[in-house]
Formats: sequence, C-alpha cells, structure tokens
Amino acid sequence: MSALKALIFDCDGTLSETEEVHRRAFNAAFNRFELGWSWDPALYGKLLEVAGGRERIRHYVAAYDPPGGKAALERLDQLHTLKTRLYAALIDEQTARLRIGVERLIDEARAKGVRLAIATTTSQANVEALLMATLDVRGLESFEVIVTGDMVAAKKPAPDVYLEVLRRLKLPASRCLVLEDSANGLQAATAAGIRAVITPSAFSRGQEFPGAFAVLSHLGDPFEPYEHLGGAGERDRMVTIETLTRWVEDDDDVRRLLTIGGRSVF
Repeated sequence: MSALKALIFDCDGTLSETEEVHRRAFNAAFNRFELGWSWDPALYGKLLEVAGGRERIRHYVAAYDPPGGKAALERLDQLHTLKTRLYAALIDEQTARLRIGVERLIDEARAKGVRLAIATTTSQANVEALLMATLDVRGLESFEVIVTGDMVAAKKPAPDVYLEVLRRLKLPASRCLVLEDSANGLQAATAAGIRAVITPSAFSRGQEFPGAFAVLSHLGDPFEPYEHLGGAGERDRMVTIETLTRWVEDDDDVRRLLTIGGRSVF
C-alpha cells in the first residue's frame, strides 16, 4: 500500500506565479479609490510576510502611515472586494500560467488515485478564478477539498488550513505531502505535522526553508528538469507520483531506524 495518499497544494506562488497579478490588482483598486498608493515589487515582497489581503492593507496603513489610510480602513471591505474582482478579471485575461510541472503532476495524481486538495490563505473566488483560467472545469473537478483562509480561525503561518484539510480528507499527516512556495507556508505545514516540498516563487526566493522535506526550483518536466536546492530529490530531475512515493517511503524507513523504543531520537 502506497505511503502517499494525498497532495495538498498551496495556491498563490505554488500553482502559479499569481502574486504579481495580486499586486497589480491591489494597485488598480487603490487607483479606483483615488488613494495615490502604489505597491512596487520590493514593497509587496515585504508585505507578503503578512497573510491575507485585508490584513496586508491594515498592516500597510499601520506600518507606513500612507495618506488616506484611515478612510481606506473605513471602507476596507469595499476596497478588498474591488481588488478581488479586478484580480479575477486579470486572471481571465490569462495573465497567469501554471508553474512548470504542476498540470502534469495533477493529471498523474488523478490517474494514480492520489487525492488532491488545496490549502490557501487566499479566497475561494481567487482559487476558482485561477483554476478555471488555467485548467477550466477540470481544475475545479481535480481538487477534492479546498480550504481557504476565511474558513478557519487563523491564517498561515498558523496550521489551521492544513489541519482542516486533513480533517476533511480523513487522512493522517504522515500520508500526505504539501507543496508550498514560502516560509510562511512551510511553517504552517510543519506545525500541522505534514512534510512540505518547497518550490520558491518569484517573491519567496531568498527565504530560508528550515525543515523542508525538499526544496526544488520547480516541479520539473521531461525537458525542463528542476534544480535541486535541498532535502529529498537530489538524484531526480522531475517530481512524479513515483518519485514522491519513493521519497516518503525512504524517509519513513529512516524515521523507523532512528526511533528507539517508540521514542524518536532526532
């Protein structure tokens, strides 16, 4: 019986390099509200340390004291709703693509009976917009469980979204793998007891990923092998269900060898 039963994907930065689309949508919303704010890539990279769009705006107002901040917070729900609508429009224009290897791995998982889920801080509307734009109805049908930040008490780096996915899948953490792109996501997955494969995105490159199961430049494809950056997968060049299963089973063997009398020695 395979050790690997489910893959749990993060959304933004992991399925697709969507953070730049989010940044453009935020700036377009700020312009519509005549705030005069503009988040450049460097600033947005810092703001991404705060999970959630509303939370990010609140943090920006508190930390940077921009003009019109108080008035913007009074209309925060309207501002964020507009941003979400603008994001969906940009995604519909096919401004985002799935990252290397993602579609292939999703199709392979479905063919081999490995269950699929999404655990993300972003909204259900944003997830559905991306899946429809990149995979059409097949995208919505591929994922058995989708848990978003507004469905749980605390957003990443808290483990809540991952714990809720495990609850809905009715699977132990040891039989799942997470695919993430950020340090916040890794922290959330680790706190939920799930091993995480990290593929750093444009906005998370340079972050540290202590305790990651594997760190790879991307998932790889036959003619675009990944660059191994740490952890499992050093001898492989493409993430497949077979390679992931082998990594998990090898890791389980090591854990058993390093466990004495029921107590882990590491």
